Amino acid sequence: EIEAQYTKKIQALREELDLRRKTEVHEVEERKNNHISELMRNHEKAFNDIKSYYSDITLNNLALISLLKEQVEEMKKKENHLEKEKEDVLLENKQLKEPLQQAQEQVAELQKKLVHYDKDKEALMNTRARLKVTQKELKDLQWEHEVLEQRFSKVQAERDELYQKFTKAINEVQQKSGFKNLLLERKLKGLLGVLEKKEVELSEVLAASNLEPGAISLVSHKLEDVLNSKNATIKDLQFQLARVCKAHDDMLQTFEAKLMASGIPLDNLGFKPLASPTLGR
Repeated sequence: EIEAQYTKKIQALREELDLRRKTEVHEVEERKNNHISELMRNHEKAFNDIKSYYSDITLNNLALISLLKEQVEEMKKKENHLEKEKEDVLLENKQLKEPLQQAQEQVAELQKKLVHYDKDKEALMNTRARLKVTQKELKDLQWEHEVLEQRFSKVQAERDELYQKFTKAINEVQQKSGFKNLLLERKLKGLLGVLEKKEVELSEVLAASNLEPGAISLVSHKLEDVLNSKNATIKDLQFQLARVCKAHDDMLQTFEAKLMASGIPLDNLGFKPLASPTLGR
């Protein structure tokens, strides 16, 4: 039963596949016929196009041949005309040979003159070029002159300002240093006078008292201590005076160097700065 059932199914499947094959074969044949028909139509159309194309070419060539024939005839006419003109020109050339020779001689003469003209023209161009360069240099020099004048005015103003400041500073420093030096000298002179006076008084006291040598030695030691203290004070005052004088001299040297760097002579100050006074002067 199973074998019979499957035999029946196989038979049915074969019939179905056979039918499908026939259907597909029929469709393929129809497509083939359609394609053949389309190819025939395309070939027919291409043949007609080629036929019309070559017909047009043939007609165009015939027309071109006719046109070329006409042009050839026209060219022959022109050639004949040109031959006549050539004969006329040759005759005219023979007649113009002598004037041409004269003209050539004139040209040679003019060429000689042209050589001199070119030389003169080149010289003129060189002169103009040098003139332009000179004018440019003149403008540059004028501009530099204006710049230098402005810088000179500025430097003069700076010099005047520096001169005023220097004069003022010199006066102030001289006043301060002179006043301080004067006070220190007076103080030193006063101390020296007091010391001399004390030494004289001490000598008188020692001479009048008739003290023993031990007491005199003790008084002498005390006196030496006092003298040493006074001498230390004097040296300190002298050191302060020397320091003030050195600062004054350094300041003068600095201002003189500034003036020389600015190009201002020392004679333009109108006065001579005082040097530091030494002790005892």
